[in-house]
Amino acid sequence: MTLDRFYLIVNSASWIERLLPVGLPLVQLRVKDLDEEGTHAEIRRSLTLCRQAGATLIVNDHWQAAIRCGADWVHLGQEDLDTADIPALRAAGIRIGISTHTPAELDRALAFAPDYVALGPIYEARGKKVDYPTQGLARIGEWRQRVSCPLVAIGGITLDTAPAVFAAGADSVCVITDVLGAADPEARCTAWLTARQSWPRV
Repeated sequence: MTLDRFYLIVNSASWIERLLPVGLPLVQLRVKDLDEEGTHAEIRRSLTLCRQAGATLIVNDHWQAAIRCGADWVHLGQEDLDTADIPALRAAGIRIGISTHTPAELDRALAFAPDYVALGPIYEARGKKVDYPTQGLARIGEWRQRVSCPLVAIGGITLDTAPAVFAAGADSVCVITDVLGAADPEARCTAWLTARQSWPRV
């Protein structure tokens, strides 16, 4: 299994609707502070938009809603692993990505046979407050030696630093601020989609 090399995180279906026309292939919906009905509505709308465009949607955290809404992917943090029903997700045919920050967390993640592993923050994160120190490029290489599924790098990565992240062993780069915080998000997303074709593979 492979993931697209460019992986965007957004906080609403509106962002997905805005960026799908430029060719966005892979996006995570990370919605917070909504009630159950609002969360389900955002997931369902996002799924409809992505399926119409042939894009892949990954639902962050809300694994029960992902099952109810018929999602294909979920992304789980370490805290989510405490409560998520992994067998139920697998029975529903949902693929799973898991965040990791330390060797112990990687051990735990691999025990669940994830469909991808995320490592971060590679650089100082700009789009989300995190409680972990920056990992750096060397840590990507360490994870690469242990991970047979796709390895996603996240945290402070820009269009300029992405080539080094790929050269270190990442399969996909996850971005938030470098696109959503740009003066022209559509143009920045397009630049990522164009540039990813030429970056090194390890």
